[in-house]
Amino acid sequence: MISNQNNKENILKDLDKKSIEIGMGGFLEPDIKEDLYKNKMKKRKEVQGKRVQKRSLEKGLVIVFTGHGKGKTTAALGMAIRTLGHNERVAIVQFIKGGWEPGEAKALRIFGDLLKWHALGEGFTWETQDRSRDKELVSKAWETALIYLKNKEYKLVILDEINIAIKLGYISLNRVLDGLKERPLLTHVVLTGRNAHQELISNADLVTEMSLLHHPFKEQGIKAQKGIEF
Repeated sequence: MISNQNNKENILKDLDKKSIEIGMGGFLEPDIKEDLYKNKMKKRKEVQGKRVQKRSLEKGLVIVFTGHGKGKTTAALGMAIRTLGHNERVAIVQFIKGGWEPGEAKALRIFGDLLKWHALGEGFTWETQDRSRDKELVSKAWETALIYLKNKEYKLVILDEINIAIKLGYISLNRVLDGLKERPLLTHVVLTGRNAHQELISNADLVTEMSLLHHPFKEQGIKAQKGIEF
């Protein structure tokens, strides 16, 4: 069994290597003749087909969007829209956030009962100014999240800003990790927020770190604007 698994992994690595060697195409090689280019892309298609065929497993994924750059919640909402587009149920539980109704919450109402949205925070720490109250709200939000995490009717559960809640000490990492294990096999979960704990990253299937290159608020004094921040 172990030998077969190792053999499969070697085949996948070899296919991945071949795809890199062949390249993406386009005008990255501007001087290549068209007939050679066509043959090269034909080989790339064959390799890609094998790569997809060999990767046939399906499972519920733990996905983390973190980093200091903008776009973590936005990326999670993009996955929500994709899931809803396949007529699957989605639950979004927002930690920390909740003192306002963002544009996306209004827009996604059109999906009706397929989507459950819970904004259960009361704002950022400098707005609430009450750590005990913040911790209590996070605990309640987590209990709400668990309801959806355990429910096989929901294909995707988004835990928005939970990484911040963990970092601030409002909920323990172990409590979250234990809860993620209670999901049905094919339920995906997305955890957003900067400063994701390293152990959470290690346990995740997909992790993307958004890097901050420019930001109009810090660099130009531009306020948060409709459609961009909320």
